[in-house]
Amino acid sequence: MAAPAWGKTSVGHAVHALLRDAGVQHALVEGDTFDLAWPPPWEHRLSMRNLAAVWANYRELGYRRLVYTNTVSVLEADELAAAMGDEPRITGVLLTASDDVVATRLAGRESGDELAAHLERSARAARRLAADTPTWMPRVATDGREPAEIAAEIFSLLQWGVGGRP
Repeated sequence: MAAPAWGKTSVGHAVHALLRDAGVQHALVEGDTFDLAWPPPWEHRLSMRNLAAVWANYRELGYRRLVYTNTVSVLEADELAAAMGDEPRITGVLLTASDDVVATRLAGRESGDELAAHLERSARAARRLAADTPTWMPRVATDGREPAEIAAEIFSLLQWGVGGRP
């Protein structure tokens, strides 16, 4: 039987649970949905505009911490900070997985031509992330691990300020 296919959304929810249980006020936002449209609105930076709007609402209610999950957000620290305003401290973590694990994760939600196209996009993104993610940002392996275990590692990084933008 194949190992469970956990990804960034499952890990984000596990980080949320740890923060909640520790009494840390925060918001969790799945950034991949901020520009999920056809035709893709990337050239309009819609994801950043939507983040700015959503974060303004949380900030107005007194929130000061955001757990933001997004495929390439580790490459967009400056843009995320600008969208949020008020000069936030960014703490990033790159989740890593083997090609086999990624294929299993994607096969759980895609099929046929969509799976093939998503596998290709994922491979391109993985190459870009491996090459372009800043060296100061920690990498956390996910293969063979439960979301709670991965979240605990991330939580310990957050507590010690590791992975913060220089």
